[in-house]
Amino acid sequence: MIVLIVVASVLLATISIIQFKNEAKEYHQERLVNKENAITEHINYVLSTTTYPLTTKNLPLIFKDRIHELSDIHNLEINIYGLSGKLLISSKSSFSIDSVPPPVPPLVMKLVQSSIEKRYVNITNIDGVKNRSSYSIIKDDKFKPLGILNIPYVEDDSYYENELRNFLIRLSQVYGFTLVIGFGLAYFLSTYITQTLKTISDRINETSFLQKNQRIYLKANSAEIDSLIKAYNSMVDDLEKSAVKLAQSEREEAWREMAKQVAHEIKNPLTPMRLTVQSFQRKFDPNDPDLKQKLNDYSQTLIQQIDTMSAVASAFSNFASMPAQQNETLNVVQVVELALDIFNEDFIRFESSEDEIISVVDRTQLIRIITNLVKNAIQAIPEHRDPKHVMVKVERVGQDVVISVEDNGFGIEPYNAPHIFEPKFTTKTSGMGLGLGIIKNIIENYKGSITFETEPGKGTIFKVRLPITD
Repeated sequence: MIVLIVVASVLLATISIIQFKNEAKEYHQERLVNKENAITEHINYVLSTTTYPLTTKNLPLIFKDRIHELSDIHNLEINIYGLSGKLLISSKSSFSIDSVPPPVPPLVMKLVQSSIEKRYVNITNIDGVKNRSSYSIIKDDKFKPLGILNIPYVEDDSYYENELRNFLIRLSQVYGFTLVIGFGLAYFLSTYITQTLKTISDRINETSFLQKNQRIYLKANSAEIDSLIKAYNSMVDDLEKSAVKLAQSEREEAWREMAKQVAHEIKNPLTPMRLTVQSFQRKFDPNDPDLKQKLNDYSQTLIQQIDTMSAVASAFSNFASMPAQQNETLNVVQVVELALDIFNEDFIRFESSEDEIISVVDRTQLIRIITNLVKNAIQAIPEHRDPKHVMVKVERVGQDVVISVEDNGFGIEPYNAPHIFEPKFTTKTSGMGLGLGIIKNIIENYKGSITFETEPGKGTIFKVRLPITD
């Protein structure tokens, strides 16, 4: 316990020292920035009101009568250098060592000119005192560089050092008193607490739900301690039974969720495959001049869905829930139109503002998004609705391609709207409600978004936005 008190006191003192130093550092950084901003604004005002032409060689004339006034107002030394690094004018009366004022070091010049903010703070230590020297570009009203503003700044940490010294003195007094109390308490504990209680305490501290805990086998010196040992052993037995039941329940739940996910992912390709075959049967014409191309398109659609099912099955064997995405540069208009060919409903319409809009997305995933949204739109329209209407549009909006699926179905009730993309949420009487949640994840993986607008009883519009690739 005494060791903990000592360690805590050392740790607190260390943290306090670091905190005081950080506060002092932040104070000087902020003070220099504030001073520099104020001086820069003052300089800009002088430049905007001067009658001299705004050139580098005129800077000594412009600030001849003003630089000492600026220095007195802001209580800081101010130096103005030319773009070559040569000193033009300074609020300092003279240089005691060099007859020729030293120029700006080449490295500092390079850092100032190459920085984004056109500003650099050079930090040096002279006789143990940290000096900050700020360099920034002076510009005219057309943002043309005129010169370099230099503001030397000497850090004065006497206030923070005095506060830190007083704090450490008070801290040592408090912990000195605490150590005295700790020694007395340690002596009391070592005298009156038995080894049996210490063993029980250690074993209780080691008890965890995530590991197999050991029972205590000790001969107790009193009935109270014996009762405590029996209670602990009983708790260990109950804890172990609960851990076994929980582990079994978690495994079963994990497998159930995995099975639901895989079943949904395998079921998704089956619907477009079935619709593709039905569409092929309905539209098959041996004399069609485009028969070969259509047959190839139908075959590609089936192969893509079969590949998706195969990927899901492989992923399931590796304890993954979704097949990996394959990025392709493709024409979104063409893929969406191809995805709609598998549907037999005559009330489905397709419009596109352009013939070609390019994006980088997985072809199979894009077909899955379209078929799922269109299938949901068809199912949302009541049987008695006449006429039925599903409109799929593709258009360019800024740097995005927007795919909208509009229906004149039931719409979405306001209390269901916030949950529409949640996993396992559905307004249908069948299904697991994973479709829109999966679609949302797919779209967001491509830096896109999906939103919807709805009016209960009149219909819904889902809009998918994906980035366009130039």
